[in-house]
Amino acid sequence: MGRLLYELGRVDEKTKRANERGSSKVGKSSFSWAWGLDGTTEERERGITMDIAQQYFTTPHRQITVLDAPGHKDFVPNMISGASQADCAVLVVDAGIGQFEAGFERGGQTREHVILVRSLGVSQVIVAVNKLDQVDWSRARFEEIESSLRLFLGQSGFSGSKITFVPVGATLGVNLVGREGEESKELDEWYSGPTLVDCLDKLEPPLRDYTNLFRLPISNIFKMQSMSGVFVAGRIASGIVQAGEKVRAMPGDDSVIGSVKSIEVEDESVNWAMAGMNVAIALANIDPVNLNIGSVLCFPGEAVALTTVFTARIIVFDIAIPITPGASVELFNQSRDVPATISKLLSLMDRSTGKASRKNPRVLSKGASAEVEISLRGTDNNVPSKGIPLEQFAANKDMGRILLRRNGETIAAGIVLEILK
Repeated sequence: MGRLLYELGRVDEKTKRANERGSSKVGKSSFSWAWGLDGTTEERERGITMDIAQQYFTTPHRQITVLDAPGHKDFVPNMISGASQADCAVLVVDAGIGQFEAGFERGGQTREHVILVRSLGVSQVIVAVNKLDQVDWSRARFEEIESSLRLFLGQSGFSGSKITFVPVGATLGVNLVGREGEESKELDEWYSGPTLVDCLDKLEPPLRDYTNLFRLPISNIFKMQSMSGVFVAGRIASGIVQAGEKVRAMPGDDSVIGSVKSIEVEDESVNWAMAGMNVAIALANIDPVNLNIGSVLCFPGEAVALTTVFTARIIVFDIAIPITPGASVELFNQSRDVPATISKLLSLMDRSTGKASRKNPRVLSKGASAEVEISLRGTDNNVPSKGIPLEQFAANKDMGRILLRRNGETIAAGIVLEILK
């Protein structure tokens, strides 16, 4: 992604040279392109993406916001936060012998990331088969990876017409924006398809839920030295917001109502923003102590309810240990994760008909579709006094999707059916 931003003029020559010098100085010269998005000291020292980085660029027909998500298994919660804000996915896989296989085997991050983005509502995916230059631009290797991944993407719920494969050599800049020069000759011998930017330019924007109630799940909170007040950032899940409107955060202090001082989209000040836009909003009259990552910004008279117990329909992934009543899990929704318990297994569902096939099953094993009851719990196993902002999937798709993880593994995903408490 760093090389793509450079090719598109979003990283200038001065920054490129500074990143080359800096990465070489700490013994990680091969990571210089990654420094275009990996900006923290820890990320640069460790040589891995840890948090979500945001950038923007334009193609002939699209304005694109990039959310660069971590691939390492230790930072899957941050990856979920980024993927929950995404419309489309670019899955980057390493064509190196053994490297693709390591990510694609059971428990590998390629598999988990595919499942996560699809479970979070992403329906379009571009697979960038990278580092093909390291296998002599082998067409056979590209086709081997494509056949393996295409089958798995289909099994994970992606439609064949929504999947695109593109060969790239990112370090050399081959087939990102163009295929000029000596480095591209070997690829040109067998590939005449689109570049990565061509593929991005053809992505279809999803329908936006702008007629619904305003909901902005907060993914970042920060201050700016040049401006007073506090900023919150995230992608608007639904509705429209205008500068000057009154807002409140849920959960937060019930008596605190703030106002929207200004709205920024792609570093430009705007008067209003709508569902699907990634925004930074400056708030007045709200103390940062009343704001948290995962809280939802909404209008005072249309506040999202806080939930502690709800029912959900879930699909169980490829797990080794079945799910039983009382199982402890981590519940993810938007940028929030909280401890929870699968308090009841209500019914097994027939995936072909969508109807209940068995009531009160004893366990849920891999591949099962089921309706369950989920209860939030505090760190001491007591239900917290305040719940989290959730809505029925039927009322708000973005606010009604959940993921369940256990012991560092994603075990299920689903949708909220009914709010009980």
